[in-house]
Amino acid sequence: MKSAYELAMERLEKQAPSIKLTDSQRDQLAEVDSLYKSKMAEKELLLAEEIRREKAAGKFSEVDKLQQQLSSELRRLNEECEAQKEKIRKLSSPGSS
Repeated sequence: MKSAYELAMERLEKQAPSIKLTDSQRDQLAEVDSLYKSKMAEKELLLAEEIRREKAAGKFSEVDKLQQQLSSELRRLNEECEAQKEKIRKLSSPGSS
């Protein structure tokens, strides 16, 4: 007799089958992750320095703008990263040619 957990996992697998990734796809996903992590770190470093300078100068309205810009840039980069990874994942999905 199957446990409730096993039955739930079977139902889940039927609703949304897990995608089997090739080694190449895993490598590509890791590359995309690494690339976007470095892009995000670069933005954080650049804008953190600008924020520090503006704080020292007492320009707090500029600090707010820069913090919003940083947040926006990080969100955009994260969305780009996820879109790239989704393209890679879809290459192995059933029904794709």
